Amino acid sequence: MDQSISEDELIAVCGKVGKILLTSGAETARVEGTVEYIGRAAHYDITCHATITALFVGVNNQTKTHLVKVRLGDFNLEKVDEINTMSRKFVTGKIDFDELKKTINQIDKKVIDFTWPEKIFGAALVSVAPMLLFKATWADLGLAFFVGIFGYLAAALSSPRIKTPYVSPGLGGFVVGFLAAFLQSMGIATNAGNIIVSALMPLVPGVAITNSFREIIDRNTISGVVRAVDALIIAGSIGAGVVIGASLSGIISHLIGGAL
Repeated sequence: MDQSISEDELIAVCGKVGKILLTSGAETARVEGTVEYIGRAAHYDITCHATITALFVGVNNQTKTHLVKVRLGDFNLEKVDEINTMSRKFVTGKIDFDELKKTINQIDKKVIDFTWPEKIFGAALVSVAPMLLFKATWADLGLAFFVGIFGYLAAALSSPRIKTPYVSPGLGGFVVGFLAAFLQSMGIATNAGNIIVSALMPLVPGVAITNSFREIIDRNTISGVVRAVDALIIAGSIGAGVVIGASLSGIISHLIGGAL
């Protein structure tokens, strides 16, 4: 056993590694494996048990256990990749424990995100792709491009300001449903349904749904079910927003038509 690394210090670092991975969207099997690999590389028999809301780290045959409370966060696969890269370097002996600890703290404080133009353009491209399957008109394809941008911006900009969970995706769905239905009622769009389905793609929790199935297949039933329920609630809020937005658009179009 490497006595230069204290047990308490190693457990604290492993706990932080696990927390970053969980809050960044990694599945629980990956979290447990990464933490235990780091422990073995430091010559400690570290054991880890991860759920979607808590992380337990300790040393086998020892009474001390480190508990880390975790809350579901946004997916940040870049942080997951950076943690995995550093853990592999530590396991293979390319960096020492002090370097690992320093880098983990930097990753924890680091804000890893794309620029707004990149995110907006990415949302627009994702919104257009399903229209190719629908064999939609070029006009509808172009409208889906812009409706998807507005829906994504509504969800992204409202998320930091609205503390109530699941409201922001619903607001994005509301904007998409309202714009698509209004454009069709004005005779600008041909098929509002196709535009709605396409423009909702940036809001759909696809990674969460995929990870939930992976968790369940790995028999991490609790974490998988929690992820699945969370994803279903997000999908439900998006659907509710679309229905409300499209209904409101219909009412406004009817009033405008009656006034004319």
